[in-house]
Amino acid sequence: MSPPVPSPCVNVCRMNAATGWCEGCLRTLDEIAAWSTLDEAAKRAVWKLLPARRAARATPPGPGR
Repeated sequence: MSPPVPSPCVNVCRMNAATGWCEGCLRTLDEIAAWSTLDEAAKRAVWKLLPARRAARATPPGPGR
């Protein structure tokens, strides 16, 4: 049996109005609110979104963005 999927929360709870993501864990408000009721597969699916969000956040806006 697999261990439970941990929350990505890092206790930096500020929502970024431009992205709609928490600045700490990069989840949306809906993802944060639903976390305790999500099954393990859904939690893993949220975790899979986070690296792309982290990369998007680190990419400085350029022309045409």
